[in-house]
Parts: sequence; C-alpha cells; structure tokens
Amino acid sequence: MADIFSPRKRTEIMKNIRTKDTGCELAVRKIIYAMGYRYRLHKKSLPGNPDIVFNRRKKVIFVNGCLWHGCKKCNHSKLPESNKSFWVKKIEGNINRDKRNYSKLKRLGWDYLCIWQCEIKKKNEEKLKYRIKKYLEE
Repeated sequence: MADIFSPRKRTEIMKNIRTKDTGCELAVRKIIYAMGYRYRLHKKSLPGNPDIVFNRRKKVIFVNGCLWHGCKKCNHSKLPESNKSFWVKKIEGNINRDKRNYSKLKRLGWDYLCIWQCEIKKKNEEKLKYRIKKYLEE
C-alpha cells in the first residue's frame, strides 16, 4: 500500500513522534503507580536512558514502541512501504543499540524489563500488572 502522505508531510509526522511521555509509557506508569510502586523517570546516567527506574531495587523498565524497536509479536512493527532500505537499517540499528544497552545495564548490576506497545491493552491489563509485580518482587 502506498503512503497516503507526501514525503515532506511524512517527514514532518515522523519528526513529531515523541520519545518521552508517550501514551504507552503514561499508561504503564499509571498502572505501576496504582499498584503502589514509586519510581523515577528517564535516568540519563544509565545506558539506554530507561523510561522507568526503581533505584533501590536496581531495576528499570523500557516501554518500547513496536515499530521503532522491532517487535516480533505483532502487526505494529510492519515497516512502511516507502524508503524500505532506510527503515530496515533504522530498526536494525535500534535493535542492536537496545541489545548493547541491556548488556551494559546487566554489567552494572541492573535488571531490566521491556514492555511492548502491543502488550498495553485493556484486555491485557491484569496480565501486565502480574508481569510487573513478578518482575519487581523477584
């Protein structure tokens, strides 16, 4: 399917996509806060600038967009039809960067959890709560 936007408009749209305080991230933070956990945000001194940080526990949570981080579980990660070689290189670069950051976190004694955009749905909220609680309490 061809893109319905001109290349200029598509560029403008993509530039406006946020990296912090996304809808998915806000939803996860709301769930965690309602569960009674307190956290810090975007600790720049840690590899990967994690979205949610639990300092005392030495645990972090990344809330990953399926397209941007190459989710293998869903349809959200379908690459755009136009400029495919750019997108393949971009997403593979993001995946490799994520792997390096996860390794660095482990070497520093931190544990991490990745929550994917496709996992943040109302019908999955209880499952997500269970997963977060299990991760934070282990």
